[in-house]
Amino acid sequence: MGTSDEEIDRLLGKLTPRARALLLNGATTWRTRAEPAVGLRELVMSDGPAGVRGEAWDERSTSLLLPSASALAATWDEALVEDLGGLLAAEARRKGVDVVLAPTLNLHRSPLGGRHFECLSEDPELTGRIGAALVRGIQAHGVAATAKHYVANDSETDRLTVDVRVGERALREVYLAPFEAAVAAGVRLVMAGYNAVNGTTMTANALLTDPLKSEWGFDGVVVSDWGAVRGTTDTARAGLDLAMPGPDGAWGEALARAVAEGAVPEPTVDDKARRLLRLAAWLGALGGRDASRSPVPAGPADSPGADGAAVPGPVPGAEGLAGRGPVPGAEGLAGRGPVPGAEGLAGRGPVPGAESFPGRDPAHGAQPSGSRPRRAGDGRALARRAVAAGTVLLANKDVLPLDPEHLGTVAVIGAHAARTRTQGGGSAGVFPQDEVSVLDGIRAELRGRARVVHVPGPRPDGPAPPLDPDACTDPRSGLPGVLLRMLDADGRELYAERRRGGRLLEPRLVPGAHTVEISARLCPRTGGSWSLGVAGFGRMSLTTDGRTLLEGDFPPSTDDPAVVHVNPPAQYATADLTAGRPTLLVARRELAPGTGRATVLVAAPPAPDVTASLAEAARAAGAADAAVVVVGTTEHGESEGYDRTGLALGATQDALVRAVAAANPRTVAVVNSGGPVELPWREQTGAVLLAWFPGQEGGGGLADVLFGHAEPGGRLPTTWPAALADAPVTRTRPDGGRLDYDEGLHLGHRGWLRHHRTPAYWFGHGLGYTTWLYEELTVPPVTRAGDGLTVRVRVRNTGARAGREVVQVYLARPASTLDRPARWLAGYAAVRARPGETVTATVRVPARALRHWSVAEHAWRTEAGPCRVLAGRSAGDVPLAAEMEVVPPASA
Repeated sequence: MGTSDEEIDRLLGKLTPRARALLLNGATTWRTRAEPAVGLRELVMSDGPAGVRGEAWDERSTSLLLPSASALAATWDEALVEDLGGLLAAEARRKGVDVVLAPTLNLHRSPLGGRHFECLSEDPELTGRIGAALVRGIQAHGVAATAKHYVANDSETDRLTVDVRVGERALREVYLAPFEAAVAAGVRLVMAGYNAVNGTTMTANALLTDPLKSEWGFDGVVVSDWGAVRGTTDTARAGLDLAMPGPDGAWGEALARAVAEGAVPEPTVDDKARRLLRLAAWLGALGGRDASRSPVPAGPADSPGADGAAVPGPVPGAEGLAGRGPVPGAEGLAGRGPVPGAEGLAGRGPVPGAESFPGRDPAHGAQPSGSRPRRAGDGRALARRAVAAGTVLLANKDVLPLDPEHLGTVAVIGAHAARTRTQGGGSAGVFPQDEVSVLDGIRAELRGRARVVHVPGPRPDGPAPPLDPDACTDPRSGLPGVLLRMLDADGRELYAERRRGGRLLEPRLVPGAHTVEISARLCPRTGGSWSLGVAGFGRMSLTTDGRTLLEGDFPPSTDDPAVVHVNPPAQYATADLTAGRPTLLVARRELAPGTGRATVLVAAPPAPDVTASLAEAARAAGAADAAVVVVGTTEHGESEGYDRTGLALGATQDALVRAVAAANPRTVAVVNSGGPVELPWREQTGAVLLAWFPGQEGGGGLADVLFGHAEPGGRLPTTWPAALADAPVTRTRPDGGRLDYDEGLHLGHRGWLRHHRTPAYWFGHGLGYTTWLYEELTVPPVTRAGDGLTVRVRVRNTGARAGREVVQVYLARPASTLDRPARWLAGYAAVRARPGETVTATVRVPARALRHWSVAEHAWRTEAGPCRVLAGRSAGDVPLAAEMEVVPPASA
């Protein structure tokens, strides 16, 4: 079947106006509608960008978990990110997914943004380049990527209703720029956000048409964020093409009636349907060419097996969620058939950043050719390499790398060392195939060579975690885990199954389902007052050995889907438990409209004495040859649905680092967070290493860095303040429903420079294991408006190790008559050199870096006059500068 517009129009002609309108609404939470009349199958979507979960929130359906998006941007390495996009595509193929809802191209406007970990950076140029690389990597394998959340959806507070007021110039030059880069890279979908911009909700906003479809020529599908379509005619008459999820919603039958009544023009709906068919054709899902994209059959390692086996009961139900079929295989990445794509993973091609955004492939719109997918081992190795590539060495007093041959004992300290936080909270979460903690990685590296001592230290501040299978058993089978039961209104069991832990977000619904019950036999290792609770909404109860601890009705405080369905708040009670004496916990919640299904049983032992814990950590550090202390944020501190209220890690974690550093000067502080946090002890430690949320291979990749097998390759994608009060932009809470972007162009490092403030660490900062001298900057003396330019920067490796340097080029227009940032990132390139070697970085500065948006003319313009070119290691360290003149373009 051809994929030309003529062929698509022929297929469209087979459908009635009503059928075309009905196509534009989801069929289920994650699927679009099928249409047999044109051979159109359902298209399956799944969240990203750190992994591909598939259609079910089921811990038995595991996924490869990559480092967080902020860690990917920290690599400043588009080729690596393309390869990681290929891994996501392979995961999508394995799980039967057509569309990955990634990358997230919103910006780190304020350090308080709760979803920083899922976004790339504070800078539009870096975000655009890394985002485009991920798009290319995913789509090289016949899986569609989605640029989200269009646009100015940069914080979480009141995100469903906030009206962002942003000036036309800032909107064009800053917030729309990464999406323009994604469109130029050929992205197949763009997701419209929940928020409004300048008075109009994004699902009905004119920005969906201009510049997205008209100026940029986007020929793909604009899909709504889930539940973001609140009206019928306003959204249908705008540039939105697909309303998700389904089958309910403001489109569907309502849209079909609006078309029949003339409230929505037929040609408008035809254009939307044409775009959906074009996407389906690209995916091979149209005209009967690809009847289905089924998940790769599960193997023994990931079939429910022992962990998911049905427990005897009236209605067996271990096979997974209703109607889902087999749970996809955990044994590794797809490796059972050809994955459409390029030769191998995404081709490198020219590094983007020339005169225009990365150009589309000449075969744009055609189905990519076949390629050989990666195997599981390859995927894990690449994920581990990505950890090292994104890890940022913030400071180092010649402590790193550690030499295993000179280590007798290493103290590994902190709760985050043993339970490293590998991902942020919210809809992008997945259930990893495996998780390697920092402690695991260090133990594996030093096994047989040095003694590793772990001390957890004080418990970090934060809510009680979901019940861990290591601490409980299913009361029916006696095996590790919990017992999930679905009950009818009379309390009769409809089905039961053993599950691995206490966090169950989508208990399987069956006819007559009324109450979700999670029970577990908790085996306390520590006696005392335990914190126990149940998370969810509606009527809930919790008992211990038949005694009621809490009971009540807890209505939803928000309709934010990330809170209702993924991260509901918990209700707590305390109970005195005896060490070694099992107790039966039973949590129940009734199912009611608008409350979701998510039910979480949580438990935390008594917190250890802080003073004693700090003393124990200090003793262990003092007796060791080196100490690694790991601190970080908690699940509710960085999550979709919430912005942060501060950047402090908490008094106990700060005290832990200080105590360990005071006991051992060879202390490495590892920071486990997705975005900026305050580090008041940063001058007291021997080294500070930023691990981000490193994904499932985090511990192995960090061990590679700690012991010198890999250089810490990361450079900060966002500026880190020493204290929140220093940050130029901190407001994320709307006032009267409005959030004014008063800073205009000056977010991130631009704002720091404008206000003459010095952060703890600048955008672009990051050390390696060698040193560099910036020797010479060469720029053309004259550049014509509308042309790009080539900048050459000569650097010399002055250290004792080979290394990689990210050479950054910034522009400044101090004589400009316009409001300009003090300087802004215009391009970058990475170079490698051996000790003593001199290399030249060639950095292409695109014409767009010199242009500005004229509000008066509603057009791009380039100002003539002097321009300063600067080169260096970060936005705050630019030792080389040169002048050039920008002249008007040659006359036609």
